[in-house]
Amino acid sequence: MTTTATTTQVHRIYIKATPEAIWQAITDPDWNERYGYGGRGSFDLRPGGRFEVAASPEFLAAGAPDVVVDGEVLEADPPRRLVQTWRMAMDPGLAAEGFTRLTYEIEPAGAAGTRLTITHDLEGAPGLAAMVNGELEHTGAGGGWAFVLSDLKSLLETGSRLAG
Repeated sequence: MTTTATTTQVHRIYIKATPEAIWQAITDPDWNERYGYGGRGSFDLRPGGRFEVAASPEFLAAGAPDVVVDGEVLEADPPRRLVQTWRMAMDPGLAAEGFTRLTYEIEPAGAAGTRLTITHDLEGAPGLAAMVNGELEHTGAGGGWAFVLSDLKSLLETGSRLAG
């Protein structure tokens, strides 16, 4: 897994799964609530379509709002590419930083399976950049994209999450 720059972060991982399985795990709410932080993500996969992640029961119990992340689909080319805006809606300070741009690129990688690259453009969002880079893990804010992608990889390859 690699990460570069503060304003543009690139995270790349190889997963022993088909591009179609990875696409489904990202975009299907029945899949995407099973890894990462457990929120149920829904996509209207048309340009201008809504994207939102509903808070998990654990987040709701901790006082989170119903929607913890939101945005808009800019481009969807299943199972290769998804471009969207992305905003952390559950924290007022991070929400005030506004919408960022998130791109998923899914490419066959031969014997290595499939290469999943996430490029998160975080211009003007330094708080969010620190959070999704995992820099705030010690504060309880989670491990960012590295954790989410590692959990996704574990779930697709073994059927089990990293934790739980």
